[in-house]
Amino acid sequence: MTVFYFIIEFLCGSLMFSYWLGLAAKKDLTKVGDGNPGAFNLWLAAGFKLGLLGVLLDFMKGYFPLVVLIQREMIRDLSITTVAFAPILGHAFSPFLRGRGGKAIAVTFGVWSAVTQFKVSLVYAVILAVLYVIARMVYKGENTPTETDGFMVVFGMWMLGLYLFFRAFPYYLLLLWLENSLLITYKNKGKLQVFFKDVYSKYWNRDTTIGM
Repeated sequence: MTVFYFIIEFLCGSLMFSYWLGLAAKKDLTKVGDGNPGAFNLWLAAGFKLGLLGVLLDFMKGYFPLVVLIQREMIRDLSITTVAFAPILGHAFSPFLRGRGGKAIAVTFGVWSAVTQFKVSLVYAVILAVLYVIARMVYKGENTPTETDGFMVVFGMWMLGLYLFFRAFPYYLLLLWLENSLLITYKNKGKLQVFFKDVYSKYWNRDTTIGM
């Protein structure tokens, strides 16, 4: 049954609500900003009302089917690792967009809310909020570049692993976190490359030049 639940969850995750809402608003999200067909790009393209709806729908497709399976004890332990990762994977590589999907942030929050009763998703939100405040200070109150946003999402996800480890969460959730972290890192690899290149050119390369 685990395979069946995985397929169902994958298909739920692959429903690109934000992209379709964008089309309804005559906005092609693949041509907006970084081309991400997810809720946050919908917010930028069509305003906060549709953006919030997109966030909610992407969150719920990660949360609702999964929490039903868990509460009814239809999955447990390693089955949770496998099935809970499916909606994240489905959103990231949606067959409805020929394998191209979003960054899977909202659906990630939905999944972790389901498997930990909101505990881990709230901690991740706090981590991202702290990173955002620091970034705003670094950029002196200006809007952060999209590459910096991508770095914060990835770095925050890896930091979340420390919380899971020190709070002694079960091994199957640590495995889920590892899968989730690797996927989010992969989906943001382009932004990370630009981010680290900029950091090197602004700080490390400058210090090397001054030293010469």
